[in-house]
Amino acid sequence: MAAALLIYAGAALAEIAGCFAFWAWLRLGKSALWLLPGLLSLTLFAWLLTRVDAAFAGRAYAAYGGVYIAASLAWLWAVEGSRPDRWDLAGAAVCLLGAAVILFAPRGA
Repeated sequence: MAAALLIYAGAALAEIAGCFAFWAWLRLGKSALWLLPGLLSLTLFAWLLTRVDAAFAGRAYAAYGGVYIAASLAWLWAVEGSRPDRWDLAGAAVCLLGAAVILFAPRGA
């Protein structure tokens, strides 16, 4: 399970960085050269999600969603300099709880 959490964390960082490259280009007026590392980062994100030990892609993606939300708020604070408020943190906690239920639920054979 620890391996899955590390993979999800890496995937979240890769996805957010890749999407931010497009945000920087289209919304912040950065050079189109930002797209190359963005595309590489998004490729890494997709590859990492295939490394999760899950029988079904949809379940792996659903559990990943909670991790992505929490990582997005960390990005908001660390990279964009805007501290998440209590509602952001409460929402992320609910999402992480949901992801944990999906990821760690006992599954029948």
